[in-house]
Amino acid sequence: MRGRLAGLSGLAALTAALPLVASALPVQAAPPAACPTVAVPGAEKQVTACLADLTTKGTLASGHTDQSDWSGLNSAGAVNPFGVPGTQIDGYFPDTSKGNTNHGWNHDAQFVIRLPERWNGGLVVAGSPGNRETYANDFTISDWALAKGYAYAATDKGNTGADFYRDGVRPGDAVAEWNERVSQLASAAKAVVRKRYGRPARTTIAAGQSNGGYLVRWQLENRPDLFDGGVDWEGVLWRADSHNLLTFLPPALRAYPKGDTAGVAAAGFAPASQFLWPFHYQYYWDLTQRVYREEFDPSYDGDAEAGTPFCASGTPGSTPGCDTDYDYASRPTAVKRAVARVSLTGKIKRPLITVHGTLDTLLPISEDSDIYAQMISGQHRDRLFRYYRVEGGNHVDGLYPAYPDQLRPLLPCFRGAFTALEAWIGAGTPPPPSATLPRPATGDLENTCTLGATP
Repeated sequence: MRGRLAGLSGLAALTAALPLVASALPVQAAPPAACPTVAVPGAEKQVTACLADLTTKGTLASGHTDQSDWSGLNSAGAVNPFGVPGTQIDGYFPDTSKGNTNHGWNHDAQFVIRLPERWNGGLVVAGSPGNRETYANDFTISDWALAKGYAYAATDKGNTGADFYRDGVRPGDAVAEWNERVSQLASAAKAVVRKRYGRPARTTIAAGQSNGGYLVRWQLENRPDLFDGGVDWEGVLWRADSHNLLTFLPPALRAYPKGDTAGVAAAGFAPASQFLWPFHYQYYWDLTQRVYREEFDPSYDGDAEAGTPFCASGTPGSTPGCDTDYDYASRPTAVKRAVARVSLTGKIKRPLITVHGTLDTLLPISEDSDIYAQMISGQHRDRLFRYYRVEGGNHVDGLYPAYPDQLRPLLPCFRGAFTALEAWIGAGTPPPPSATLPRPATGDLENTCTLGATP
């Protein structure tokens, strides 16, 4: 086991609609009268609770969520539905890593499954964004899905925290496990739903943000047997040849301290996002580069672990150099093979809707979803894809209050995309054409988003 990484920020790396105004439902006074216990296939441990409200409004009070898991991912003015009674199952699958401390279990591969009393016949499955824990999608995805009647299942992806790269034996093992854990949970949740409601799920949707969005893409490419469609909120793009975190972060890290704005822009970051660069340089770019480089290329810094924070370009004595000086193209073939294990191809086999902000300052749109859209087109899968580029959207909605005149929350656009996907896979109604969505000059941007006119 390699030595512990020092000086990590509290922010985990890669944290992360048709017109919509979220409705508020009355909270039930008591939990469901009957509390069915359903065994989760493959689970090593599970705990079942019947709750008056499965949404964050209720689970915050009952202790069945952890707000620190989802803190910062939504804007303060986002309005959520609440008052959904049902059953919650917390547990974990067999695993050897211990980063997830929820419930005092100190055990990864934790999951949560929520089963509303009033079921609409569907299931939503999500993996956590960034390197967050099980409840990271509770506010942004779970509340919305439950209020619509969906059963909901989420996983911590099998390893958590900024030193996630310690999990596994070979380079790339930790990220490869993410995909396996989502597939594992989807299979188990389908069995739970069938047992609880007496019939199989009619529709299963993959949904996620950032790393969770990557998981949506991967599942629709590789496990179409488990899903009917997916909504990808600024998913991470992994490619073995180019266009991945390890290709655009180093040039930005070199250019920014020198005041080289042209260099940062050349790395792929939108010039209009310059007001966000100081924050992202301090909290995201350096940490993200080092921990994901350690995951796929641990030999780069020898016996050191995840490099030296904010190591200046060209620092004497650094062998072979700082992460700032990392050159992915020149690294050994073995590094590309490690990335190839988790790479995307664009060959989606189920309907996918992607939303991505034009001011994303962690995963610049020109280096990520624009490229993935081209990959899908190259695989002749355009008929299965819609792509909405959201002007003013950033990587996490939590920054919106600081820049309300420049940013736009993506949560309502994600929910609009979800609603459009429901109609697409449920009734065969195609979503509005792919488009760049202009930022409205007025209106409730925290709760409304229009994707466009239906063709």
